[in-house]
Amino acid sequence: MIGILAGMGPKSTGPFVDTVVAKCQTIYGAKHDMAFPHMMIYSCPTPFYMDRPIDHEAMKKAIIEGAQKLESTGVEFIAMPCNTAHLYFEELQHSLSIPILNIVDETLQTIPENIKRVTLLATEATIQAGIYQDGIAKRNIEYIHNEQWQESINQIITCIKGGEIEEARKLWSVLVVQLKAEVDTAIIACTDLNVVADEDFVDSAQCLADAVVEMYLSNKKKHL
Repeated sequence: MIGILAGMGPKSTGPFVDTVVAKCQTIYGAKHDMAFPHMMIYSCPTPFYMDRPIDHEAMKKAIIEGAQKLESTGVEFIAMPCNTAHLYFEELQHSLSIPILNIVDETLQTIPENIKRVTLLATEATIQAGIYQDGIAKRNIEYIHNEQWQESINQIITCIKGGEIEEARKLWSVLVVQLKAEVDTAIIACTDLNVVADEDFVDSAQCLADAVVEMYLSNKKKHL
């Protein structure tokens, strides 16, 4: 059984589960209901606020408790469709006896080789933590950070969290034009953005969903 520790933010849960289901169809041709995996989805609200600094201890505690609760249901591994939550990945993995897929590693692996300039579309916390930048540098890719773009992303995420989806879409459309003029691709490193994003960027949610289905199939083979 697949464990999905979601709810960070709440609006990202549905699109991620839909993505996993779609990947089952494209990766191994799932058609009938019984061909799809058993999933335990736990929507775990966390003390994250766009307008104030993160209380890291409170965040870590909420995420670890959520993951342990999910593990207790008998899942074989956990996927966490939230990039910011990966700030605590090492401690989280140490608190469990089952593996957690790493959204950052899965995403960095899929950046096309011809990419020379990239930007990150993420929360301030994810950007400041630097969890992506090292991997980008190792691939000899230039990382472009633009404060104006970051302000737009902050506004878009705030709108999505507040249910102002049309406003978020308008802001997103303007931002995409700017991005396409300046970088080869962008990494969508905030799963809330999947509510409005449909461009051909490197999407962390898609990358994690691929890894979920691959691990599910690998585990299934072991049980045969």
